[in-house]
Amino acid sequence: MRFLFWICRMFGRWPFRVALYPVLAWYLLTQGRARRASRDYLRRVRAHTGKPVAGVLAHFACFGENLLDKLLLWGGLYRLDGVQFHGADVIEEAIARRTGGVLVCSHLGNVELTRLLSRQRDDIKSTVLVHTKHAQAFNRLMGKLNPESQTNLLQVTEMTPATAMMLSERIGRGEFVVIAGDRVPVTGNEHVATADFMGEPAPFPVGPYLLAGILQCPVYLLFTVRVNGVTEVHIERFRDGVRLPRKGRTEALAAMAQGYAARLEHHAARAPLQWFNFYDFWHLPDAGPGQHDTQKRTQEELQENHDATR
Repeated sequence: MRFLFWICRMFGRWPFRVALYPVLAWYLLTQGRARRASRDYLRRVRAHTGKPVAGVLAHFACFGENLLDKLLLWGGLYRLDGVQFHGADVIEEAIARRTGGVLVCSHLGNVELTRLLSRQRDDIKSTVLVHTKHAQAFNRLMGKLNPESQTNLLQVTEMTPATAMMLSERIGRGEFVVIAGDRVPVTGNEHVATADFMGEPAPFPVGPYLLAGILQCPVYLLFTVRVNGVTEVHIERFRDGVRLPRKGRTEALAAMAQGYAARLEHHAARAPLQWFNFYDFWHLPDAGPGQHDTQKRTQEELQENHDATR
């Protein structure tokens, strides 16, 4: 990664691409799981949209370009003047009201772009919930380029009452909590909802909406794509507030997961090679006995702790 980044800095983008393709060829030959996941995803996109989509190598190449863009961003070498914002007024209204909220992002495009842009404004504060166990080398490299790339990141593998209370305080100050909505929890013990995505059912986490229900705050969606050479940032109002009834809670969470999946599908269909989840995304996990009851008890425990601090 350091070598390829050096090539781009010294000689430009096209020499970088020439050096990148041998790496991509090795990855294509040796990483069977990612190769199969990419092929399966692209097949589903073609079947669902009816449009031609490039193959696995192009998908991997787009991922490599995306990693480079992240390094260029935090290295101060990425041009930001051509970025187009759609729905910026949604966040401006939230900032003016100092309501804060949960901002649900995805693995589509380059979400680091919005992190960097938000750091250029004193009136936008955010905490990004991440799990970077499988990206340690890349994060170390970004940290060397710019130590600020590692600030406002909160490592979370499970939502504890203490974490919920800390986030509640930040929301109360008008800040935003950023969390991905298209990757199931790494712990595997949090309930997921099944939603239609690219024509077939897939598991989506309900954690973002549980969190918004606990924090009693609005929910916004964030998508970034690059279309026809133009980088677009889309911010959408999703829910003004989340109220989870004791009866019908599972259905309410499933409806929100489906709403998110529909918006992700819309944006991913415009730039299918820019969705980077290289695993069997459509694999539906088996719900073990008592899993729904465990999730309900966890949510109630967090709610009780949150109420006690209000």
